[in-house]
Amino acid sequence: MADRSILVVDDNEINRGILGEIFKDKYNILEAGDGKEAMKMMEENEDKLAAILLDIVMPEMDGYAVLEAMAEKDNLNDSIPVLMITADTSTEAERTSYQKGAADVIHKPFDPVIVDRRVSRNIELYDHKNNLETQVDDQTRVLKKQFIYLKKQEERLRSSNEKVIDTIATIVEFRSMESSYHLKRIKGFVRILALTAMNNYPELGLTPHLIDVITQASAMHDIGKISVPDSILLKPGRLTNEEFEVMKSHTTRGSEVIEMLKDVQDKEYYEMCKDICRHHHERYDGGGYPDRLKGDENSIGAHITALADVYDALVSDRVYKAAFPMDKAYDMIKNGECGVFSPKLMACFEFARPDMEKLVTQTKAAEEAEKNGPV
Repeated sequence: MADRSILVVDDNEINRGILGEIFKDKYNILEAGDGKEAMKMMEENEDKLAAILLDIVMPEMDGYAVLEAMAEKDNLNDSIPVLMITADTSTEAERTSYQKGAADVIHKPFDPVIVDRRVSRNIELYDHKNNLETQVDDQTRVLKKQFIYLKKQEERLRSSNEKVIDTIATIVEFRSMESSYHLKRIKGFVRILALTAMNNYPELGLTPHLIDVITQASAMHDIGKISVPDSILLKPGRLTNEEFEVMKSHTTRGSEVIEMLKDVQDKEYYEMCKDICRHHHERYDGGGYPDRLKGDENSIGAHITALADVYDALVSDRVYKAAFPMDKAYDMIKNGECGVFSPKLMACFEFARPDMEKLVTQTKAAEEAEKNGPV
């Protein structure tokens, strides 16, 4: 321990000499004759100090004032044990010393064995405490690095999920001869409706993270159409009952396709994609398909995607119809012409209508510009 020091602070040179003699074989001894000199020596030797022996009664700056100054200066007495030196044997002196941050109190006249034991015990306790704090700091840094690494892995996985979803959904879009802006609108409508629902109906359990998952998964709602024959999928006229049954099967076939992607998707995204694929044609009154779910039997993610899908189908050109004006599309949904949706979702639809119409206008303008090409 020769590289560590004990600072003895006392205006009496004899007392400094007695205390220094006790520890000279184990520590470097530093001496200060008053509080101001002591503070200066602490700053110069802070990393080397094992303990400070501090007299209470000193001129100019007494021991209590030194303790207060240490407390204000990066909590020096939290890492270095300070033992007060006093001839006062009253309880008040000890109480004041402890209240101001002292680790222990040594009484005059000095008993070398008691002084040595008390100082050594406090140094051991503080060394142990400081080592534990260092270990905790080191572990915290390691955990922080691991957390950052895991967050990056999560972001990479999320990006991978999104790429898988968007790629597959785009293939279906291309085969259905739908605009590339269909998915942009669906995801946009879903996010707008979900945010409105989160802000107005907290009981629905929506969170920003869940909205991200639902929004991304909504792009997969029609993946099952990849199994529908072109003669039905692209038929410009009204479908026969038999053809409509085949078309309806895209919900169950879609969930089967998602099942095949189970091992390459994050569990949360996989479950949401599968649910939305199967249930985005269910209706609140049980009049939908394929499972005729009623009310809250259907998930909020599938509910929202269903409304977004219906609205986009109405305001978009399809092989079997021209786009309806936005106000007409809104009225058709509100009047129940496209099936029954929950009252809460319909209230959100009414509130979100301006933002949804703005998205329609923007995407159609972009689509038109894309068709016309550069001037």
